[in-house]
Amino acid sequence: MLVKLLSGSMKKMWKDYLVLLFGLTISIAIFYMFETLAQNKAFLEANALISSIVFVFHVGTFILGLVTIFYIFYATSFVLSLRQKELGMYMTLGAKKGKVTQMMFLETLVIGIISLIIGLIVGVGLSEGIARLLMSRLDFSGEGFHALYPSSLWTTVIFYMILFLLTAIVNAIRIARKSVLELLHADQKADNKVVKGWKTFVGTLFAIVLIAVGYFAMINMGELAHVGVLIAAATVTPGTYFFFMAMLPFIIKRIKGIRTINEKGLNAFTYAQLDFRVSQLSKVLGTVAMLVALGLGAMTAGLSFYHNTEIQSSMMHAYDVKVLQPTDEELAEMENWDFEERNLYSYRVTDDGIYFSKHDLQANPPMIKEFSGNLEELTKEVRVADDLIAPVYTTKETDNDETIPERWQTALRTELMANFYMFGDRSLYILDQEKFEEINAETQTVLIGKVDNFADYTDTLAKIDERHHQLAIDYTGEDPTMTGSKYEDYTALKNVANGTIFMGLFLGVAFLMMMASVLMFKLLSSATADIDRYQMLRKIGVRQEKLKKSIYKELFLVFLFPGLIGLVHVLIGMEMFSFILIEPYTKIWIPISLFLVIYGLYYWLTVKMYQRIVLPKA
Repeated sequence: MLVKLLSGSMKKMWKDYLVLLFGLTISIAIFYMFETLAQNKAFLEANALISSIVFVFHVGTFILGLVTIFYIFYATSFVLSLRQKELGMYMTLGAKKGKVTQMMFLETLVIGIISLIIGLIVGVGLSEGIARLLMSRLDFSGEGFHALYPSSLWTTVIFYMILFLLTAIVNAIRIARKSVLELLHADQKADNKVVKGWKTFVGTLFAIVLIAVGYFAMINMGELAHVGVLIAAATVTPGTYFFFMAMLPFIIKRIKGIRTINEKGLNAFTYAQLDFRVSQLSKVLGTVAMLVALGLGAMTAGLSFYHNTEIQSSMMHAYDVKVLQPTDEELAEMENWDFEERNLYSYRVTDDGIYFSKHDLQANPPMIKEFSGNLEELTKEVRVADDLIAPVYTTKETDNDETIPERWQTALRTELMANFYMFGDRSLYILDQEKFEEINAETQTVLIGKVDNFADYTDTLAKIDERHHQLAIDYTGEDPTMTGSKYEDYTALKNVANGTIFMGLFLGVAFLMMMASVLMFKLLSSATADIDRYQMLRKIGVRQEKLKKSIYKELFLVFLFPGLIGLVHVLIGMEMFSFILIEPYTKIWIPISLFLVIYGLYYWLTVKMYQRIVLPKA
């Protein structure tokens, strides 16, 4: 009989249970995705630029675990809120409280088990799909990564089974403690408002102090190291929850108290509803803010590592493009490139040396990179300005000829690629035009230039680099370990950073998916309780368009606060990487813009779905 009642109830309310199942499934899938990385120690250590990456993931597991515990307890309590009146009717008709309590326990557990099975399948599928997509885009082999990781699977199963057992027990106890009348009139119970006064002040003070300490730890991560990570995790997380529990009611009340705003249109209703329900929303918004911070932070860090590879490769190279003996095809293709500076230099090669035309060098003196002695900017660009008065300069020790000035040597070896790897131990010469013409060898050219976006031309530069290797073999008889091009350094740095980039983007996508799930679940699951309010307004003559506008405004504020706080966490938190990255904020607008688009899309979808539930049909 118990099983029959349980299955009948779930069939009757399948739409509500579908929303719950979706929320739990996403939570389980994201937790599993995180653990596939967190527990794969070999993959982390082999593919991360951060030496303490395993420790960072342990802290991340702790934060995600706290957020998940809160979310699961909240989500499963949704089952109780759906069934209270129905359970009260069963007891009125003669059902024993013990049986009703047992039914509530089984129902919570069954939903948990179903969502766990589906969540694990979805988690493995998402891990495989997202991982393969990112690996192909990053040209990253991802050796050692496994979408189906047994250790992560068992951790997720044990963790969620314990949570579902605990929440089932809690739900059963709640039912056992309520009288029949309380169950029957549960949907008529007013929501509790947040306590004002000294508790708001203390909560606000706690929030400010905790978040300030966490920000200090993140800004000084280079000095604090592991301790800084622990301090940031232990302060920013509770500080965020305190902020929403204490400050959000205060902010809404202050806005509501501004007469010019409150008395306009349906603002009085909108802000009154927010003020009345803020105690329920505050904890959910705190969770969403943390998930925004984790998701956007991981994605921003990953993209920052990606963009910094180009910046780091530029530290030792003044020019992006360096082409020895460019072919006609290469020159034709480069005609379409957007060069900021482009120079051609003539040279000749013999068995003894590499001879450059002084006329070409002086007509267009190249730039070089020099160490600045400043930690903020390690290298600086300097244009070679040393005069070349003598007819002959060389690196070879002779009694008659002048030695090539140091800056010119740097320019020839680093920017014009007249180095040991390409030409062996040949000496360098700078000759006036008369001496240059006397050299019995074919005149060659080297092209150097700066382009607007180096990454746009890497396909062509890769082919040029292959040709350079063959050229080096022709001159030295050996395939060089390196050629000295910027592209080569960029590729090497990118290969090293790809693992960290992959982890950041992988987790960023996962956390943002969970963020959207939490917020949509909260708003849509409580929408049925708002139907009567909107029907009442419609009956007294409020137009449908006004009601729609009120919903847009109310949900905008609900989405605004966690998004804003999460964004601030990310902007401050990127300072954590300032001791690793040259410019941690480079192109940060890209992940932020992507987040705003995703967040805005979820806002629009939530508004539309909410309107369909609460607004009376025209």
